[in-house]
Amino acid sequence: MARVVFELPSQFTFSTELPIYIGHINHGQHLDNAQLLALVGEARTRFFTSLGYTDRDAEGLALVVGDVVVQYQSEALYGETLRIEMAPADFNKYGFDLVFRITEASQGRAVAKGKQGLVFTDPQDHKVRVLPAALLAKLGQA
Repeated sequence: MARVVFELPSQFTFSTELPIYIGHINHGQHLDNAQLLALVGEARTRFFTSLGYTDRDAEGLALVVGDVVVQYQSEALYGETLRIEMAPADFNKYGFDLVFRITEASQGRAVAKGKQGLVFTDPQDHKVRVLPAALLAKLGQA
């Protein structure tokens, strides 16, 4: 099976660090793939919080993850701290990709890279909406 291949941006606009707890570990004694996505979700929430938003209110819209791509590069272990860097990319009228790079914080070892396709919806009727100019401006797209 062919591996997923994509390029990371040259710069990331956001970074946060998250510890790996015992509940993140699977029977193989490393970070579980579902738990990695949970940590990426926490980093995404922190990214939007840094812009003054929440997952349910970004200029009145809610965000929905439409797709996810992850390419694993090394195991992550209990007790390590992950640095998750993020940058918005590939904008369209209804959303954008939030690209991420995950490294082990103390050594800089590559753990994973990926992206989440985000779509913005009206929280009342759950219909897709066009990205507001104010949101685009905060993301450096205006």
